[in-house]
Amino acid sequence: MAKTVADIMTAHPASVEAGQPVSVAAALMRDNDTGAVVVTDNGRLSGIITDRDIAVRVVADDRGPDTPVSEACSTDLETVGPDTSIEQAVQLMRGHALRRLVVVEEGRPAGVVSLGDLAIERDPDSALADISVAEGNQ
Repeated sequence: MAKTVADIMTAHPASVEAGQPVSVAAALMRDNDTGAVVVTDNGRLSGIITDRDIAVRVVADDRGPDTPVSEACSTDLETVGPDTSIEQAVQLMRGHALRRLVVVEEGRPAGVVSLGDLAIERDPDSALADISVAEGNQ
């Protein structure tokens, strides 16, 4: 049974530099079958951008695909280290109503832990676990 976030995280998450256009982030989401991409500034964590961020902060505001990621991403993040216990991660996600936690080592993104990852680990027979392991829509 997994004990730390390192045991269940998605390692080497897709990332985009803050100055790149949101179209690059969207293409990474498509190509990696994920709803979020880590945002970096010279390789160091600076935020996270989700498909919802693009819908709400770009498309709904009638902004174009060249909008810089830095203008659409969330920058006020809760992060954890790879040695954080799964229980601590659950409490942090619950307490802040988060769907994802970025795992950081020395200021650089090392992974992402999602609600789906936790569901697969803690309740593999749940609907969320089933959905999380299912092949993505294309």
